[in-house]
Amino acid sequence: MEKSTCCSSNARNTEVQDTSCCTATPTVEESCCSSTEKPVDPVNMNLDQGIKEEFRVHGMDCPACAVTIEKNLRTLQHINEVNVNYSSGKMQISATQELDEELIQKQMKKLGFEVEPSKVNHNVQNYFIEGMDCGSCALTIENHLNHLPAVKHVKVNFSTGKMKIEHENSPEEIMNEVAKAGFKASPISANKQTPSSTHSRKQNEAVIFSGILIALAFMGSYTGVSPYVTTFMYIVAMIVSGFKPVKSAYYAIRSRSLDMNVLMSAAAIGAAILGEWLEGATVVWLFSLGLTLQNRAIEKTRKSIRGLMELTPPEAWVKIGHELIKKPVEEVSVNDIIVVKPGDRIPLDGEITDGESSVNQAAITGESIPVDKSIGSFVYAGSINEHGSLTVKVTKLMEDTTISKIIHLVEEAQEKKAPTEAFIDKFARIYTPIVFILALLVMVVPPVLTFGTWEEWIYKGLMLLVIACPCALVISTPVAIVTALGNAAKNGVLIKGGTFLENAGSIDAIAFDKTGTLTEGKPKVTNVVTFHDSETNMLSIARTLEEHSTHPIATTIVEYTKEQNIQAMKGTQFKNVVGKGIQATIEEIPYFAGNSKLFEEIGAPLHEYSQQISSLQNEGKTIIIIGSAQKILGIIGVSDTIRETTKRSVKNLKKIGVQQIVMLTGDNEGTAKAIASEAGMNRYYAELLPEDKVHTIKQLQEEGYRVAMIGDGINDAPALATADLGIAMGGAGTDTAMDTADIILMADNLEKLPHTMNLSRKALSIIKQNIWFSLIVKAVALLLIFPGWLTLWIAVLSDTGAALIVILNALRLLRVRS
Repeated sequence: MEKSTCCSSNARNTEVQDTSCCTATPTVEESCCSSTEKPVDPVNMNLDQGIKEEFRVHGMDCPACAVTIEKNLRTLQHINEVNVNYSSGKMQISATQELDEELIQKQMKKLGFEVEPSKVNHNVQNYFIEGMDCGSCALTIENHLNHLPAVKHVKVNFSTGKMKIEHENSPEEIMNEVAKAGFKASPISANKQTPSSTHSRKQNEAVIFSGILIALAFMGSYTGVSPYVTTFMYIVAMIVSGFKPVKSAYYAIRSRSLDMNVLMSAAAIGAAILGEWLEGATVVWLFSLGLTLQNRAIEKTRKSIRGLMELTPPEAWVKIGHELIKKPVEEVSVNDIIVVKPGDRIPLDGEITDGESSVNQAAITGESIPVDKSIGSFVYAGSINEHGSLTVKVTKLMEDTTISKIIHLVEEAQEKKAPTEAFIDKFARIYTPIVFILALLVMVVPPVLTFGTWEEWIYKGLMLLVIACPCALVISTPVAIVTALGNAAKNGVLIKGGTFLENAGSIDAIAFDKTGTLTEGKPKVTNVVTFHDSETNMLSIARTLEEHSTHPIATTIVEYTKEQNIQAMKGTQFKNVVGKGIQATIEEIPYFAGNSKLFEEIGAPLHEYSQQISSLQNEGKTIIIIGSAQKILGIIGVSDTIRETTKRSVKNLKKIGVQQIVMLTGDNEGTAKAIASEAGMNRYYAELLPEDKVHTIKQLQEEGYRVAMIGDGINDAPALATADLGIAMGGAGTDTAMDTADIILMADNLEKLPHTMNLSRKALSIIKQNIWFSLIVKAVALLLIFPGWLTLWIAVLSDTGAALIVILNALRLLRVRS
């Protein structure tokens, strides 16, 4: 363990704490939500009754922008409430009458923001697409469908095998149009999550049949079989294997796309024209075989997420009166009572109202050990009830469950292109047409200039056409990213896109929020010291004050006084002092509860008790002082225990190469030093306000580190936004955490963080391997063309083989274990 280095903030040079244990505005202080509380999502909270509309806001730079918008729009006539969520970029407005959208837009423009209504489009549908071989196939489908008047917008994602389309015609017409382009589309619905495998079986049968024909024809040519018969067998083999590629090539040409089907079809037809029937048939067969193997391999990456979709049962036992009625989960409403039998999967999110059991929620949080649940516990759809029967009150509809949001977030992440992937796609768009034109020039120019025969140079041009296909290169990045995202999701980690996966792989410094992240976030009262009063009276005053605060430490003190059967007094004029504490008038005397700074400001005789305060702080305790401006009544010492997984996680992070592990806290230096030393931090920063945390992140970045910040996703929003990568903990417990950070650890502990960083680094390594391998194979093949050492079928084998190797290399990411 390295020795901790104290690095107190420049903004706070005192040696006293700043726990702000009694502030009523916890969103600006550290650890203002205990790990047991579920923070409120401003966008999802219930607004006042009336007309409600949602907008998407563009141009917000920080959470302060959200506050500015809310305050301004609330002044407009007929508006009841405005809630802006900076993290998700969404705004909800509740009004007494229909909103004037133009007025809202003008008002927002004055404030320097742009806004657009977020309206649900019921004409948008999702489809599985079968038969895509590479990203060019996706482009072919898009271009083909975009020519249809009834289609407004279409997006096809090769990596996920899905198409999102906005259209006015029927789904059957869309599926027919996709079939014309040589692919199969099947709608995605609640009852059908995975496509049929009929299409794949037919493709496999065609490859096997044509392969047998080629083998028989080849053997027949050496056993005296008529050349006409063998040629006929080669032609049949070409038609069987080449029907789909030629059909896809036709639609690709119509949509002005030079995909691999065009290039391979041209090579095969060219070989046939030259009378090279064996080579032509072999080219088509190798191409089809390679695609079949590729599709089987890449389907494994797609199934890594589809498996999550099948976790929730389609029906639930609903308790109506004294009867149990089985209903489809789509028909179950919020507040319905469902019964989950031992061994069954829980169909919907909810709260247990009766029963006790152990629940395996590995699919949601990645925790390998079942979690004990009892009355009042929250359970997630898709988790398994292992023992006792549970009665659960439904809290979320099927489409709003945690597992549904996980699937949605991961699918969105898969559809977002990482910087490397975007660059490769741009490169391929330039590379392919250039090599295609070069192939045509090779076919025409040398024989025209009498540097060889037409047959010789056309054959070389055909090989160049095959080499022009950048399939292995284009597929190198997205397959690795999709595989890594799937692995992470199965281990209870949500990475919101390839960009963040790449960022995580390059992180060399991690800053931790202390409370609730490194520690349990459940402080306990450890010391009660009184000076000029009885312990009972001092604690009674403390309870009176702290009952008006939502901070975890305040809650801890209130619970402690309740355990001691100490009653609260009657208080008035309660006032929170942000970052310092709380005050109230009790029996006409103003009393305070808070940190040293608060009592220094009111002029209390704090110096008389500096030795006791320092002693407790040096033990790592957070202290709350109780008293008035005239006298100090006593001190309450509170401590928070470090998580069991913290030390192990920090050690593993250092093992995988994270150079700086830093703790950020608003606690005093003594507490910070004790926790940092126990956790194995490289350094710590104590007595920080939220703005100080932002400054600390920037300081680390100025030192040359790429910094990740990890917190609860809410209280440290400015620091999370400033860091190169924001990581939220306990995402399964709050919707807001899912909206806040770039990476979400669904379980409320750090054990999955080293796995995430390691997975990201391995993904980056595999992406680089794939890119270099693809480029080297292309370069070698190009060099072998002109000496005449390369044959057409070897060129095809090198292309499809390289793509297959790239996919199999990416699949290694599925085996990365936590």
